[in-house]
Amino acid sequence: MRKFDAIIIGSGPNGLAAAITFQQQGLSTLLIEGADTIGGGMRTKELTLPGFKHDVCSAIHPMAMASPFFRSLPLDAFGLSFVKPRYAAAHPLLSGETGILYHSLLETIKGLGADGERYRQLVEKVIIHWDELATDIMGPLLLPKHPLQLAAFGLDALQPASWTAGRFSTASAKALWAGMAAHGIQPLTNWTTSAIAIVLSAVGNKYGWQIPVGGSQSIANALLQYYQSLGGELQTNCWVDDLRELPYYKVLLCDMTPKQLLRLKGVEFSAHYRKRLERYRQGMGVFKVDWALSEKTPFKDLRCQEAATVHLGNTYAEIAETEKQGHLGRQVDRPFVLFSQQSAFDPSRAPDGKHTGWAYCHVPNGSTHDYTEAIENQIERFAPGFKDTIMAKHTLSPAQLEQYNPNYIGGDINGGIMDITQLYSRPILALNPYRTAVENMYICSSSTPPGGGVHGMSGYHAARTALKEHFGIVVNR
Repeated sequence: MRKFDAIIIGSGPNGLAAAITFQQQGLSTLLIEGADTIGGGMRTKELTLPGFKHDVCSAIHPMAMASPFFRSLPLDAFGLSFVKPRYAAAHPLLSGETGILYHSLLETIKGLGADGERYRQLVEKVIIHWDELATDIMGPLLLPKHPLQLAAFGLDALQPASWTAGRFSTASAKALWAGMAAHGIQPLTNWTTSAIAIVLSAVGNKYGWQIPVGGSQSIANALLQYYQSLGGELQTNCWVDDLRELPYYKVLLCDMTPKQLLRLKGVEFSAHYRKRLERYRQGMGVFKVDWALSEKTPFKDLRCQEAATVHLGNTYAEIAETEKQGHLGRQVDRPFVLFSQQSAFDPSRAPDGKHTGWAYCHVPNGSTHDYTEAIENQIERFAPGFKDTIMAKHTLSPAQLEQYNPNYIGGDINGGIMDITQLYSRPILALNPYRTAVENMYICSSSTPPGGGVHGMSGYHAARTALKEHFGIVVNR
């Protein structure tokens, strides 16, 4: 039987990042994936009709572009390319106004009119200092490398989005801010929800909200090809339930949630550590719909057709209320919807003249309610005639999402709620949360800092920890 320095279970962005970080040091690694294709949340499939390529989970990747780890890799040499839509995000209101996140700070300030200066005060310092801040923001809460910049960011970031939104005077600016903060999938009155709005806005102004040509699977494929070029090995169609069945390894890294870790056989966690993992809290789930469409979505404001993501929830008040109700476990009739039409920017996604549609909304964790009609009705409010363009559709409920990717517990795509008690103390409060109670076993999923998103930083930090503790190798990037 082969012997490996490290085995990594799970080939999502974090598992791939951990495997690459090990392989870059010349060590032997085996990456194990339970499904027949690698990628985790980065997969693209023909879900509706032949020729229509849909992103099964993630679609727009602002944090991939901003990730210090991803930016350090030569992924363009392995076929990865991105397209940048004219606008990062658009947020139409029924009043006829539309908030726009442009691919530059100056354009966004100009577009927000009276609220431009207030927006600048919130995001400019993050844009200017992102290269210094990125590692501190996208990592464990240890000794920061740039404490002054982090402290300046933290003064605004710690606040609830409901507070920072109060700085704006116009309905369009408040709504745009609500849509950004709602990516955190929690009530906007929660502490630290401003951090999510600030980072996503700043990253949009600095790097853009870009779309991978060919679909999210292209990111996974490029990462895998780079990993294999370094000599890394891969095994797919291999579900790991019992660690005693694995080949020999010196260290094990698990791209898994706490709930999955607790189900593993062949490992004995201390009672204390097990109880701490059991206290880990999941966030809301999502309900997702993909469409094969006969034409572009007929938004009232045609600028929405040129945005990477369109936030559909109308006013700040409406979005805040629906996110609150979903968090409380209640069904909502007009959920906040995140919509994208990748085929408008990447023609390879659909047959000539046709288009794909991609959308999801936040729902109570594990909800069994079918939100298809609610999502389509919400789109129809801002794009009358949308339903007439639907040729076919495919839905994923929270339970189906978890079946597709076991990391999505109850449809929770962030690997656990990212509120103030679990933003950095995930999965437990510890100086180094990537360690488990087993000496040579680490957790490298989005259930560790910095949390959900396609950025690979959780896997990178976990691998750095394991390399230092078991091989005496210090990796600094």
